Amino acid sequence: MASPRLAPRRGPVTAAERSFAPDLARGAMLLLIALANSPLYLYGRPVGRRSHLAESGVLDRAVTFLVGTFVDGRAYPLFAFLLGYGIVRLADRQVAAGATIADVGAVLRRRHIALVAFGFLHALLLFSGDILGTYGLAGLVVFTLLGASDRRLLALTAALLVPVIALGTGYGLAPLPGDTGYPGMAVADPVGALLARLANWLPATPISVLATLAPIVLGVWAARRRLLDEPERHLAVLRRTTVVGITVAVLGGLPLALVMAGVWTSTSFAGDLTLGALHTLTGLAGGVGYAAAISLFAGGFRRRRIGAALAACGQRSLSCYLAQSVVFVAVLAPYAGGLGGRLGSAGVAVVAIATWVATVVVAEVFQRHGWRGPAEVALRRLTYGRQPR
Repeated sequence: MASPRLAPRRGPVTAAERSFAPDLARGAMLLLIALANSPLYLYGRPVGRRSHLAESGVLDRAVTFLVGTFVDGRAYPLFAFLLGYGIVRLADRQVAAGATIADVGAVLRRRHIALVAFGFLHALLLFSGDILGTYGLAGLVVFTLLGASDRRLLALTAALLVPVIALGTGYGLAPLPGDTGYPGMAVADPVGALLARLANWLPATPISVLATLAPIVLGVWAARRRLLDEPERHLAVLRRTTVVGITVAVLGGLPLALVMAGVWTSTSFAGDLTLGALHTLTGLAGGVGYAAAISLFAGGFRRRRIGAALAACGQRSLSCYLAQSVVFVAVLAPYAGGLGGRLGSAGVAVVAIATWVATVVVAEVFQRHGWRGPAEVALRRLTYGRQPR
């Protein structure tokens, strides 16, 4: 007796099927990722809150304040939201092609296990603050929620704010004495730095999953309504989300940002805990607010060259994210360029912006030639296997 034929399973999304707004959001927000990550490569001086240097220069303190208000804890929730959104859209395309739930589950499991592997290598070789491993583990959890009702998703999002607040409290505390904000950044021996990064990444990754699940689950809810794919149908919701989300993020980020910049000093342990929780919790609102804002403006950017370039970067966000770390290590690490021991917050922000601009330019060149990013090619191969040309 012949074995039953498996339901058809389609390959990865094609260029014509991609949604412009999510790609635009990923490309633009990679600038914020660069600005958030680059200060963590600085070393050799006392460290302040949220792993930023405790600096005295006016320009450096101003940059720290701006990053603390608009970037720290605001960029990664956006990418988490987009991850949840993308999981639903991937599943929708598979089901529309006739795949079974089991087929979809197999694809998503392979994809997110591959992300964990990417994260492991990223942390091992470049950056212990890697987020890919966290998103990979979180994606394995979130897939099980795709059949949940909207009410259950929103209730779960609210419940997941508890671990977000709990984990966020520590970000307000004064750091332990040291000359670097992240393990391994001040280690001049490449092998010693590798071991320090790995020792940090292994326990931090599963713990940080708890802090990312809330925006991911909210992204699943938003994808069911195609909020980013069809913004013209949801203008009122997107406008409210933009105004409320970004306003809440700015107001909630200001207190800790002032402490980070050395403008204000928190006077109690309870106050430190409150500042950390407030900064982290309002950062979730900011991430969703940024996504809504970009979706609102996506129509105007679609007709501009800069919009196409940012979307090209967003389509290759995995490659561009990893490329940032390659540049930062080459320029800033003590066993490479060594500038991390000399630059301040303002100087490293210039490095971050220049790196992001370079990745956007390269992504646009790749787009013109029809080339995918190398990391995207590898991820697709691990997820879908070899696809016919």
